[in-house]
Amino acid sequence: MFVRAYLRASTKEQDASRARADLEAFAADRGLKIAATYVENESGASLQRPELFRLLADSRPGDVLLIEQVDRLSRLNAADWERLRTEIRQRQMKVVALDLPTSWQLAAAHADDFTARMAEAINGMLLDMLAAIARKDYEDRRRRQAQGIEKAKANGVYAGRPEDTKRNAAIQGMLQAGQSWSSIIDATGCSRSTLARLSRRLAEGDGA
Repeated sequence: MFVRAYLRASTKEQDASRARADLEAFAADRGLKIAATYVENESGASLQRPELFRLLADSRPGDVLLIEQVDRLSRLNAADWERLRTEIRQRQMKVVALDLPTSWQLAAAHADDFTARMAEAINGMLLDMLAAIARKDYEDRRRRQAQGIEKAKANGVYAGRPEDTKRNAAIQGMLQAGQSWSSIIDATGCSRSTLARLSRRLAEGDGA
C-alpha cells in the first residue's frame, strides 16, 4: 500500500510540516511507511494548491492520501469540494485522516471486501460532513474578522497589520543588490504587492 502524506498550512509564517511526526507515527503503528510527502503553504479555501494536485497526479489506484485533519485537505466551498472529491474518487485514492477514526480502516492492508466497502461508504459520508464544517468554520472566522475590523475602524483604533521593518529592510537590501523579484519572494515569502511598495520606496529615496 502506497501512502502519500499531505501537509498544508495557510501562510508561510505557519509550519506546514508540523504534523509530519504524527502522520509517520500513525503509519508506523499500522506497519505502513509513508512513501511520499507533499508540503505546501496555501489556503485550504482555494483549489490553487500545486502540491496537492502533484500528489493526485502521482497517485495510483488504491493509494492512501494521509492527512492530519480534514480541514488540511479542504476548507472549500461546496462546488470546489465536489470537484476535488470527484478527482480523488476517479483516481481511486483512499482518504485517511487522523481526526476521522472511521477512515483508519481504509489503511488496513488486509480488510475483506465487505468491510472495505462499508468503511469507504461511511468514511465518504463523514468526510463530506467534516469538509462542510471546516468550510463553515472558515466563513465564520472571516466574518468575525471583518466585523472586528469594521468596529475598530468605527472607533478610530484600527491600525492594520504592523509593518515588519526588519524584514522589509532586508528586502530593500536585496532589491538594491539587484536580486530578481522571484528570488526575493521565494526567500522571504513576501507578496508581490509588498515588493512593489518597497521598490517604490527605494525609487523615491525613502528607505524607511
